[in-house]
Amino acid sequence: MQTVLVTGAGGYIGSVLVPKLLANGYHVRAIDRYFFGDDKLTPHEGLEIVKEDSRRLTPEHFKGIDHVIDLVAISNDPSGELFSEPTWQINHQSRAKTAEMAKQAGVKRYILPSSCSIYGFQDDVVDETAGTNPLTVYARANEKAENDTLPLADQDFVVTIMRQATVFGYSPRMRFDLAINGMTYGAYTNKNLPLMRDGTQYRPMLHVQDTTDVMTLLLQAEPEKINGEIFNVGSAENTYQLGDLGKRVAATVGELLGESIGIEWYGEPDHRSYRVSFEKLESTLGWKASRTAETGTREIVEKLQSGELDKTDQTLTLNWYQELTKWHRIIKDIERHGGILDIE
Repeated sequence: MQTVLVTGAGGYIGSVLVPKLLANGYHVRAIDRYFFGDDKLTPHEGLEIVKEDSRRLTPEHFKGIDHVIDLVAISNDPSGELFSEPTWQINHQSRAKTAEMAKQAGVKRYILPSSCSIYGFQDDVVDETAGTNPLTVYARANEKAENDTLPLADQDFVVTIMRQATVFGYSPRMRFDLAINGMTYGAYTNKNLPLMRDGTQYRPMLHVQDTTDVMTLLLQAEPEKINGEIFNVGSAENTYQLGDLGKRVAATVGELLGESIGIEWYGEPDHRSYRVSFEKLESTLGWKASRTAETGTREIVEKLQSGELDKTDQTLTLNWYQELTKWHRIIKDIERHGGILDIE
């Protein structure tokens, strides 16, 4: 039985990926700081929880590991800008070090989930051969991680880069700071969906179940098809103009609630727009996305209606990092002799 080391295992994507790997018969060494709690992963006989920072991994962590999926990241642009140095350390340096240690330990495959955001904004539909134009700390750190890990590929160490479209859909570690998820929550709670003008901007989207399906597929794919390769992950069918996307989300929420959901336009027109070709992944591995914006919207509304899901600080990545940082300062200032009221 093979063992997969997953960094960022308790995050938005990781908490969907890990159960899927376990269901497919893998053992999983799930490494994370678990900022959002370790209750997002259900205990399993094949699951090993390791609470550690990716910047502090050692060769010991890679003993007995067959494959690595290096999900760990400060995971959005606002967080990357506010916590720029940790973003460079985690998204770039720690992943480069993880790939090197994995190779030295005899790991067979290393998968780096990166982002289509490294293309920046482009006039044409871009494929994996296009020049990159990363505009944020998050995107630039991803590009550096790609540049440092891809050259490690050889016949004994398969390295594959996934440039993911903007992810959406329900996850145990839910995020409402992602486009479709946030739109859905706004439409559900306010019966009105705010949308930045003018709605003609293109954005490629990707359901969290689809991207984790690709990760499991890459663990099984023939090495010669994926080694040293970069794949855009998403689909033409899930590339939306934001105005049309807002209408789709509003219509789906309205159908489920039996109400009319309006769209409220705001702000100056946002001219940022990009489209990406996903033909390489489809032609190489025969994979196609199977979930749409409506799929993600529907599942989120159903979770909200059941009471299983709600919007909290933990579902807004930047808010939660700021809250943890604030309380860390308070506790450090108050703590004495190893405690607050109970002391050593």
